[in-house]
Amino acid sequence: QVQLVESGGGLVQPGGSLRLSCAASGSIFSIYTMGWYRQAPGKQRELVATIATGGSTNYADSVKGRFTISRDNAKNTVYLQMNSLKPEDTAVYYCHVIGRSFSSWGQGTQVTVSS
Repeated sequence: QVQLVESGGGLVQPGGSLRLSCAASGSIFSIYTMGWYRQAPGKQRELVATIATGGSTNYADSVKGRFTISRDNAKNTVYLQMNSLKPEDTAVYYCHVIGRSFSSWGQGTQVTVSS
């Protein structure tokens, strides 16, 4: 069983920055794709960004140029650096990790962008 622990959410003013972290632990033999999704109230969960084992990345159009996803394979951790935050970025952010024999979601961390 693989557990994901997220941290770094909070309240920030428009234009501000936050950094999310997600650490995986448990029966991990190999991790493939790591990513972040978000769900705003009344909306479906949507992809924010993913990063593959080799480092290739994929971003939603709405966050390109503002968010950066990265990973530390030695620590089984994925990060999301969020800059120039907008009120429409307000959502619960979920970490998602796919490995050889598992697909796990984090518990979610709230990000609120408001003045």
